[in-house]
Amino acid sequence: MTDHSLIETVQHDHATPCHATSDHATPCHATSDHATPEDSPVDHSLIDHSLIDHSLTQYHHRHDHAEVSHHTGGHHLLQVEGLSISFTMYDPDEPRFFKARHKAVHTIHDLHVSVHAGEIVAIVGASGSGKTLLADAILGSFAPNATVQGRIWFDGLEQSPATLKSLRGNGISLIPQNINSLDPLMKVGHQILGKQSNRSRMRALLERYGLPKQVADLYPHELSGGMARRVLLCCALMDKPRVIVADEPTPGLDPKLANLAMEDFREFADQGGGVLLITHDIELALEVADRIAVFRDGTVVEETAVANFSSPDKLKHPFSRALWHALPEHGFVVQISTPSGKNTLTHEAFQTKGAETDA
Repeated sequence: MTDHSLIETVQHDHATPCHATSDHATPCHATSDHATPEDSPVDHSLIDHSLIDHSLTQYHHRHDHAEVSHHTGGHHLLQVEGLSISFTMYDPDEPRFFKARHKAVHTIHDLHVSVHAGEIVAIVGASGSGKTLLADAILGSFAPNATVQGRIWFDGLEQSPATLKSLRGNGISLIPQNINSLDPLMKVGHQILGKQSNRSRMRALLERYGLPKQVADLYPHELSGGMARRVLLCCALMDKPRVIVADEPTPGLDPKLANLAMEDFREFADQGGGVLLITHDIELALEVADRIAVFRDGTVVEETAVANFSSPDKLKHPFSRALWHALPEHGFVVQISTPSGKNTLTHEAFQTKGAETDA
């Protein structure tokens, strides 16, 4: 897109994540706010996007397509353009704490990512690199000291912060990284059901993830970490969203259940939905996703089809190629920077070096 106007500059917005309010958590599919008429989505900014014949191009909007990528209605299912997030914080170098000056800490800058109908897109990056902030932005959830700029479209309509909030559980479902997102004062069954009354579907989801029906009558503190993780999966799948944002959904799950969750994501995408899978596990991403968005230093440096990870020559960014070489099946070759320059360290040399250190 050529026009990169702002969604809105958001400061001191006290919105909280899906499953959470300022007092108590709410179910993962609860709708926090309702958009007012003046905050309704607008589609006039899609003119430049609709001029593109998506059927004739494999590269546009800064990304490659996968075989399953398609544009229902002539647009992406979810599109993030030019997202930047910074936080106003006290200057840590200021010696006078109570009179410390404020400074802006930039965490995400000029981030672009898209999800097509029918695909799983994996955001791959190091832990603590800011990937969860992307999920929060998509749900319209901003910390009180955050400044957010950029543009987000959902199902062809450009969104405002208010309309993004209204999509929580009403088009977009979040599987949060933190199991503490469950309301500690509400029984699990009520959180899975939300505003629905389809108890048979709830029981079917509990059974699918190996949870006895009695779990519905328990409180979150009575669950193990793995059980709580499965409850969060049930919450997201209970509704019929268009997009699922899954933030590290598999920690605490045994391999069988983790694979089951990935199978459900695949089925959801095959039925026309879209999944944004946030993970630091590149091997998992390459196995289940259709496209990979490589996240580094607060932005997406490359968004490409998984098929392009078959060879480093098909990858455009040096960091993406470094990830390819670092995979165990490719020799675990890692380039490290030293005072004398860059050195290449193979997996075998790394093990030898580690053994020498231990000795």
